[in-house]
Amino acid sequence: MNSASAIAIVTGGAGFIGSHMVDLLLSRGFHVRVIDNLVGGREANLAQHAGNPCLAFERSDIRGCRPGSALFSGVDTIFHFAGIGDIVPSIENPAAYMSTNVQGTVQMLECARHASVRKFVYAASSSCYGLAETPTREDHPIAPQYPYALSKFQGEQAAFHWHQVYRLPVNALRIFNAFGTRSRTSGAYGAVFGVFLRQKLAGTPFTVVGDGTQTRDFLYVTDVVEAFLRAAETDKVGEVWNLGAGAPQSVNRLVELLGGPVVHLPKRPGEPDCTWADISKIRRDLGWQPGTSFDVGVQHLLADIGYWRDAPLWEPESIAKATEAWFKALTVSKV
Repeated sequence: MNSASAIAIVTGGAGFIGSHMVDLLLSRGFHVRVIDNLVGGREANLAQHAGNPCLAFERSDIRGCRPGSALFSGVDTIFHFAGIGDIVPSIENPAAYMSTNVQGTVQMLECARHASVRKFVYAASSSCYGLAETPTREDHPIAPQYPYALSKFQGEQAAFHWHQVYRLPVNALRIFNAFGTRSRTSGAYGAVFGVFLRQKLAGTPFTVVGDGTQTRDFLYVTDVVEAFLRAAETDKVGEVWNLGAGAPQSVNRLVELLGGPVVHLPKRPGEPDCTWADISKIRRDLGWQPGTSFDVGVQHLLADIGYWRDAPLWEPESIAKATEAWFKALTVSKV
């Protein structure tokens, strides 16, 4: 692929991972078209590219994109990141997640099919594995625990169905725990980094769920997007790869690096004690490996901590209220 003349679409390109994907593609000489409805993304995430003739922005919902439109003319590759995240809202409003994460993906697949793209790369989620054995391989049984996880997996299934039936060249990467600058600051209670960084700015205690010994396979965002580019450039198609660092870190280690007091909250149902990607397949197939250590990644976040100044400030009381539906839906009754 000659990146100097290639056109790539990044859905969700004003969001957390998507905007870093745009950075990488532009640095490699691509022409990039961003599709984002700005519900979760920010135009400010692309501000450093203002005036770049190689970047075009389309404010649109993926469900409204139509096959054959000029937006898809001459497109080589589609990186599909757009979707709705967060666990709690998916429990409260599952239909919205199915509409965006499944039907929205189908709409993009149709646009890709009619444009005869060279590669469609789908941002899948490791949440499809549920309470998995670790380290987790790609052939682990699928067991989504909440509607967000189900919707992302059904989007993945749709992508591979379009590969099977229409020969659309599809690859997918199941992201474990991506972190880095520009991570989302929505009003929904969500990822630990956004919660903790806002708490650090406010000088309030970090709200640690359980005893903090639970571990997550955190991968820095620039390593994430490098893997996506390799998944686009490879000759392999119809493949799914786990995408993590392969080195789980505890919440207590994160607190230690951030520095500050702690308050403990009840452990939540449906959450694994450990996420841990077996990344031997992606290393073997794509020659990819993580390049940014967890400690260095956290330092990048602290250097840009002002980004989270306008994020919601979560405290034990507001978290308890926000997660009521979570506990009600996922707690197993003892009969």
